[in-house]
Amino acid sequence: MAVQLDPQLLEILACPSDDHAPLTVGSPTDPEADVLTCTSCGRQFRVEDGIPVLLLDEAIEPPDGTADK
Repeated sequence: MAVQLDPQLLEILACPSDDHAPLTVGSPTDPEADVLTCTSCGRQFRVEDGIPVLLLDEAIEPPDGTADK
């Protein structure tokens, strides 16, 4: 099931990494995934019970390992 967030909230959410890039709903391979994906580094942040978990330590790294540390 796709993430259901208020569009205004999604507009202000940003990746917690240094570049603070916008987030998009879903993953590149599954637009219905319950994650938010950084448009810059590719990290994915899970959404639990409608609440984004924007913690770098708990982020899913992109498969190619290109995320900035």
